[in-house]
Amino acid sequence: MNAYLTIKTLHILSSVLLVGTGFGTAFYLFFANRTGNIAAIAAVSKLVVRADLWFTTPAVIFQPLSGLWLAHIAGWHWTTPWVSLSIGLYLLAGVCWLPVVWLQYEMAKMAAQAHSGGAVALPARYWRFATWWERLGYPAFLAMVAVYFLMVVKPALWAA
Repeated sequence: MNAYLTIKTLHILSSVLLVGTGFGTAFYLFFANRTGNIAAIAAVSKLVVRADLWFTTPAVIFQPLSGLWLAHIAGWHWTTPWVSLSIGLYLLAGVCWLPVVWLQYEMAKMAAQAHSGGAVALPARYWRFATWWERLGYPAFLAMVAVYFLMVVKPALWAA
């Protein structure tokens, strides 16, 4: 296999890891939050933070590096409209994701403290953070779905 196909394979696998981990961890924390079970929320939020560190962050870094390299080798200039739009959507997802990482970390700390302290409820601050976490997750996820679409379709009408 040549270098292009190797990097393309790694690019696809890391995109699946990025979006799959993001969607999967969001799914579990979203539903753990709805149980109101502090022990479950503490356990799940801790694992969400860990998954972001171990899986999502490396993929977030690898994606633009491999994507721009692949576009260059394939002859797609970064100013090609569908490439530029993909970059813009990726940046939008990143602008949403960065505060989500901080929110998740803070939520995990609050849940762990509540659980270890024997609290019967999470603090109001946790639920405010959870609301923002969720609100930022929707546009990030939709932006990544749009990036997938653009990567697969590579709209011929927008080719430069």
